[in-house]
Amino acid sequence: MSKTIALLVTLDTKDQEAGYVKEQIEMRGHKALLMDIGVVGEPGIEADITREEIAKAGGRTIESLLINPTREEAGHIMVEGSRKILKEKIATGQVHAVLGLGGTQGTSSCCDIMQVLPYGLPKIMVSTVASGDTSSFVGIKDITMMFSVSDILKLNPFTRKILSNAAAAACGMAESESIFEMQRGEKPLIGMSNLGVLTKGAMEAIKYIEAAGYEVIVFHAVGSGGKAMEQMMKEGIIQAVFDYAMGEIADDVFHVLRAGGPERLTVAGKLGLPQVLCPGGAEHLGIFVPAHHVPDEFKDHKYVFHSPVIFVPRLNVEEIERVADDICKRLQYTKDKAYFMFPLKGVGRYSIPGGVLEDKESDAAFFNRLRQGLPKNIEIIEKDMHAEEPAFVKEAVDRLILLIEEKRINSG
Repeated sequence: MSKTIALLVTLDTKDQEAGYVKEQIEMRGHKALLMDIGVVGEPGIEADITREEIAKAGGRTIESLLINPTREEAGHIMVEGSRKILKEKIATGQVHAVLGLGGTQGTSSCCDIMQVLPYGLPKIMVSTVASGDTSSFVGIKDITMMFSVSDILKLNPFTRKILSNAAAAACGMAESESIFEMQRGEKPLIGMSNLGVLTKGAMEAIKYIEAAGYEVIVFHAVGSGGKAMEQMMKEGIIQAVFDYAMGEIADDVFHVLRAGGPERLTVAGKLGLPQVLCPGGAEHLGIFVPAHHVPDEFKDHKYVFHSPVIFVPRLNVEEIERVADDICKRLQYTKDKAYFMFPLKGVGRYSIPGGVLEDKESDAAFFNRLRQGLPKNIEIIEKDMHAEEPAFVKEAVDRLILLIEEKRINSG
């Protein structure tokens, strides 16, 4: 069956490239929906959705944008208009993939548009800046970044090949028969956070969750993972959570690698979702460093290298109490019943008895501070185990399933 791929392009500067990609898509039996997100110059080829239509959808006329135009103002309007149009067409089954072409400005605009589109919808960005740090462009959405190598400025034998590959990729993704659908009904989709120091436990949790008849999405809690998990909560995709890893909170307090942002650990509580919590990996930081370099401020700490460039220091008593206080502050948004599991023998593989980051004094201070600050509706479950022990994980999963069932009964 023929699919429709929306092309996001500035047709005043990339008309040749857009026309070529359109031809490549049509050669494969699909339709290209050409959307002109340019403003200042005249389009070199005809668009299926004109810049005038996009500006109008964004709340302005193209004529008003052309009066002393600025990229900041015009770009915002064109992004908003494109978002509105695409959301409507995707919801009604008229668009099956989105492909963008651009340099720095075009990449920013196209990716801003893509970031509000549904998970699972194919999103490809052919970009001159895709070989660097693309985190600000990708955000927490499933955007595929494709490096154009050369500038996207008129056709030549090399750019034809790159653009042909991009068109083929978009068509192939659009043809995929796999459909991502949100679960509804008695068996909600569960979200779970994880870190490398908890992976054995996470695998046990998956086994127990699936044995209970549920499915789970696991998120690597390195900043983007936790944010994506909570975005899926907002979108109604995830309806219960085993928040097994809290290294994102520790790193947020100290503004380092895995920082989860100010909203992390608040969304499930605000939405009233069933949640079981465990402070996995919150006893250490993850810091990006030159290979095997120990920062001066942590030379008196216990530490290990998670990889040659990921330095992992153990938090001392004063530092870990700051993390505990921050966890408690975020969880004040949790108004419904929840469980917080305390693995008293270590919150991750590094800090178990005999582990390279074992520190009983810091552990004791951490758990004591949590006891003092957690909301009364969050029941603390203390276990003389470490976080990856199967019995510990099984109890956490059992308690989450219990919360899910209680919520179903109360709402039924």
